[in-house]
Amino acid sequence: MQNYPNPFNPSTTIAYDLSLRSHVRLKIYNVLGQVVATVIDGIEEPGDKRVQFNAHKLSSGVYFYQLEATSVADPARHFRQVKKMLLVR
Repeated sequence: MQNYPNPFNPSTTIAYDLSLRSHVRLKIYNVLGQVVATVIDGIEEPGDKRVQFNAHKLSSGVYFYQLEATSVADPARHFRQVKKMLLVR
C-alpha cells in the first residue's frame, strides 16, 4: 500500500499484507538509486503489517521504497513493488 501520510515530515507509516510466511525486505532509495535505509530484512509471519519509517536524518526530496516478499515454503512465489514518497521539511 502507499505510505501514509505522503508527503511526510519526518515519519510515515508503510503498510502491507502477507498471505504466506515470507522473507521480507523493505528498502528506501534516493533518486540516484542509492539505498539510504533498510527498514526490514527478515522472516515474517502472515498478516497485516505496519512499519514506521523515520527520515529524521534525510533531506527533503523524493524517495522510493521497495518491498520484496519471497515465500519461505515456495521461493518461486515472489512479490516486488516500488512506490514513491515525498519528504518535506
